[in-house]
Amino acid sequence: MGQSETATGRLSEQQSDLLAGWLPGWRLVRDLGWGLVGTTVLQVEHDGGQYVVKAGDAADHHLARELRAHREWLAPWTSRGRAPVLVRGDEAAKLLVTRYLPGELVQGNPAESDPDTYEQAGWLLRLLHDQLGVVDDGFEARERDKALAWLARPHRIEPDAAATLHEMVSGWPTPPTRLVPTHGDWHPRNWLIDGAIVHAIDLGRADLRPAMSDLTRLAAQQFRVLPGAEAAFLAGYGADPRDAGAWFRTRVREAIGTAVWAHQVGDEPFEAQGHRMIAELLAEDGPDPDNRRNRR
Repeated sequence: MGQSETATGRLSEQQSDLLAGWLPGWRLVRDLGWGLVGTTVLQVEHDGGQYVVKAGDAADHHLARELRAHREWLAPWTSRGRAPVLVRGDEAAKLLVTRYLPGELVQGNPAESDPDTYEQAGWLLRLLHDQLGVVDDGFEARERDKALAWLARPHRIEPDAAATLHEMVSGWPTPPTRLVPTHGDWHPRNWLIDGAIVHAIDLGRADLRPAMSDLTRLAAQQFRVLPGAEAAFLAGYGADPRDAGAWFRTRVREAIGTAVWAHQVGDEPFEAQGHRMIAELLAEDGPDPDNRRNRR
């Protein structure tokens, strides 16, 4: 069939059989994977069309999220040609196929420093967030417990900092929280630029979360160093969804998860970012009395 043995070797027998049925005679164009997690991402050709195949390994939990996002939440983007269209998917087999979306990654592209990119990204994100909202009384408690579980895993966070984080997180309030459909990894590595148009890709972390959670990676990266990016993003979004107390908690959880996850997968630059985020957050006074009290 023309596929490379390397690519097909990463697909399970079930995935290979399904893909052969969905796209008979498919041909590998290129491997699009990052190589950090057990997800195979391939650009393939079939019957003159271009597609992207995603396949998860036995430990994968991202494909189910991505399939849910495609089936329930992406219409505001796909109807405008701003995200890949789902062709076929099988949650049990951890396999999905989308139509290939042309463009170049914004990360590393001149578009990454263009304020218009961030204005478009803000507008796209608002379309996603505005579809529905649900109030969840247990979200903050679950996220607190997840952060403590991350701290219990192997990591290289300095012991005093880890102890401070554990004490802080353990004492956090757990108010009811409004959740919306979120991308979960919203930053230039998951945006494409085609001409002057920004598109969204990679919904492997999509879930119901607070709207502000989709700003955490931008705040830790591009908003820090690119003049005008944050203002342009908020202009596109139409408002600032961040509440001071909840935003502080969100950033701390993100910092912990970044440092620990990156250590587990061997991504040293991303791990270093997590350690920087932790140091900066621990140096803050905290945005409200609850956070200040829980820091001491």
